[in-house]
Amino acid sequence: MVIRAVITLLCGVALYASLFMLNKSRRAARGEVKGPSVVKTPRAHLFGVPNSLLGTLYYPCLAAAVWLVHGRIAEIVLLVVALGAAATSAYLAYSLIYVTRRECPYCWTSHIVNWCLLALCAWIFFPDILNPAA
Repeated sequence: MVIRAVITLLCGVALYASLFMLNKSRRAARGEVKGPSVVKTPRAHLFGVPNSLLGTLYYPCLAAAVWLVHGRIAEIVLLVVALGAAATSAYLAYSLIYVTRRECPYCWTSHIVNWCLLALCAWIFFPDILNPAA
């Protein structure tokens, strides 16, 4: 239960970062963001919509799902989705460092949360993965 609460808290943190970046993305689309910004780069829209919009959908859904999902198939689907988010974060983190070369503390917050969420989801749904002695 504690792990689920931590996941919910982390989802709240990342949701805040996503909402902040979504607002910034909308301001940039209206020309209200001066100077260079990560939201002005092509990598801010990996799947055709702002990455931050995907986060505003993903984090509340994950926070609810860890409390409501039961059954092995649903748990595997949830873990695969968390793995996809973590992999996307790895790609975007690489991009921040080596391609766009921009500072973005909100982006890094979301990336770190995604990596933690993957580990925590693996821990609650598949405890033998991270603790073979269990």
